[in-house]
Amino acid sequence: MTASARPTLLAIFAHPDDEAFSVGGTLTHYARKGVRVVLACATRGEAGKITVPGMTVDDLGAQREQELREACRALEIEPPVFLDYHDSGRFERTRHDDPAALMNVDPLDAETKLRALIEEVQPQVIVTFDPHGGYGHVDHLQIHRAATAAFFSTGHLPSGGPQRLYYTAMPHQAAAQISRLGHDQSLDPLVYGVSDSTLAVTMDVGAYAENKKAALAAHGTQMGETSLMGRMTPDERAAMEERMLGKESFSIGGTRTAIREYPLRGLFDGVGVEGLV
Repeated sequence: MTASARPTLLAIFAHPDDEAFSVGGTLTHYARKGVRVVLACATRGEAGKITVPGMTVDDLGAQREQELREACRALEIEPPVFLDYHDSGRFERTRHDDPAALMNVDPLDAETKLRALIEEVQPQVIVTFDPHGGYGHVDHLQIHRAATAAFFSTGHLPSGGPQRLYYTAMPHQAAAQISRLGHDQSLDPLVYGVSDSTLAVTMDVGAYAENKKAALAAHGTQMGETSLMGRMTPDERAAMEERMLGKESFSIGGTRTAIREYPLRGLFDGVGVEGLV
């Protein structure tokens, strides 16, 4: 059992806005329960695509850092911790020749940074990307690997290390809906989505819908007219928001404590923090 005086959740993602889509409501939920919520972001999204027609930004990384800080305020969590890698980009924006781009970084380097952060904040719970990185983004895959490795290599810490590792998980029905809406027709919902039996935790986050909307809106460069959400019809957007703002799901990536019932009631269920699930 960790010696941390305060229950702590460490969320580890690759880019500003990753946190808002998949776990924003859950982060607010636990922050309001008195949990310390630490968000580690690997990059500042320097190679992202600006989705607002006509917008020009001199330093996209600096802009997206500020967007993430505003999103954290909206989610009622503390400011983010940056791992200081560069966004690898996608498609024509891919930064093959940037040695600091996350795709070009030795995964052990990222793991080492995360090990140090875990030792510092002593989380009972870690949340990160699923093994497919949501939709296969190389930076998501790199962070999945590094966070998973750091969970497994920190059990020897005096605190006992984090007790539970969770992956964000999308039910295959939701993955099919996203595919139909044109996010990426090549994403097979039966590969990138998971069966209901794989869902260890499903959080009801409807009470935090306004926080999540505000966090998404904070990422203004990414939520413009040419973004996925911006291109949706009103009906499509309503259907997406119903799922995204109401439920957030997770699978288990690792545990150091017994699982006495399944599915679990929450991310802290069974990790030894009295009165908190």
